[in-house]
Amino acid sequence: MRLTTRETAVFAMLGALMYASKMMMEVLPNIHLVGALTIAYTLVYRKKALYPIYLYVFLDGALCGFAAWWVPYLYIWAALWGAAMLLPKDMPKKAGAFACMLLCAAHGFLFGTLYAPAQAILYGLDFRGMAAWIVAGLPWDFLHGVSNFFCGALILPIAGVLRLAERDAKDL
Repeated sequence: MRLTTRETAVFAMLGALMYASKMMMEVLPNIHLVGALTIAYTLVYRKKALYPIYLYVFLDGALCGFAAWWVPYLYIWAALWGAAMLLPKDMPKKAGAFACMLLCAAHGFLFGTLYAPAQAILYGLDFRGMAAWIVAGLPWDFLHGVSNFFCGALILPIAGVLRLAERDAKDL
């Protein structure tokens, strides 16, 4: 997956956009565009979407502190990327939009559950402790899933703009 200079610049901007969008929305708990951007980038850039996604993960750690909260980010966003890679490329537009919204919502609803194994390992929780941690976070995961569903409505428009920019860049 060798990158051109142009791709390096584009992916740097896209990763920074992910981080900036999350920071601008920090006042709203568990409401952000990171999931929607992850899916949109994956639809357009496929494997190379990992570059802006992991730039975002690195920026989040570097600027907010590499601590225990950050460790699950190393795999949580890869799980969403992997699920987005499984979406069929030739879905009808309406079905594709709904599928993207559902995937984004599912990631939000499952965020605490995906996060829990790392927390259990880092803090020495047994299975019951991990399950209690998941249950305690369910209200936040509910908010996360619902907000991700609505943010997911932006996935196809964002992907469309990125595809248009890529097509225009090839014409240069």
